Amino acid sequence: MLTPEVPMSHSVAGEPSSAGRRAVPLTTAVYSTAEWELLTTLPGRVVVAAAAPGPGRPGRGVTAGLAGLDAVAAGRAFDSDLVRAVVAAIYARHDGASPSAGRFADLGSLSTAPPGATTQALVDLLAAARAAARVLQRRADPADSAAYRQWVQSVAARVCRAEPGGDRFPGPADRRFLDRLGDALGLR
Repeated sequence: MLTPEVPMSHSVAGEPSSAGRRAVPLTTAVYSTAEWELLTTLPGRVVVAAAAPGPGRPGRGVTAGLAGLDAVAAGRAFDSDLVRAVVAAIYARHDGASPSAGRFADLGSLSTAPPGATTQALVDLLAAARAAARVLQRRADPADSAAYRQWVQSVAARVCRAEPGGDRFPGPADRRFLDRLGDALGLR
């Protein structure tokens, strides 16, 4: 089984661990590279899909994108090793650059995407969410699995509520989107 590359463990002083080798947290060691990629890309894909225009759902733009980034970053405080490891991997991929520079760069083009493109993106997202739920069922601790799936759903909910000047209650189309995502994640 392939193990994703995980940053070197450091002591409190910022020096390499005493073993001088890469430390692989148990939460990432059980996933293949493809599975880890799925788990670490799904939150960004959720932000993009939740911010995308659709039938009864206007495009949300920058405010929604920022709400999504904030929701992803909030995973750092979760009481789940898996969620914290996923967030760390998302931010580590950008080598100090803004997370929006890569994983969330598609947000700017959502308002001009043709309707069929956003429909296909939603179909693809739901398929990825179902695949992630299957991976988690096979490999994750049940508590970590539940925390990850709930966190991804909370990312979508924050984007759906975003509007300039404050949060709003998701409309019927947003609730359908959130329900479909929750079903795909196995939360219902």
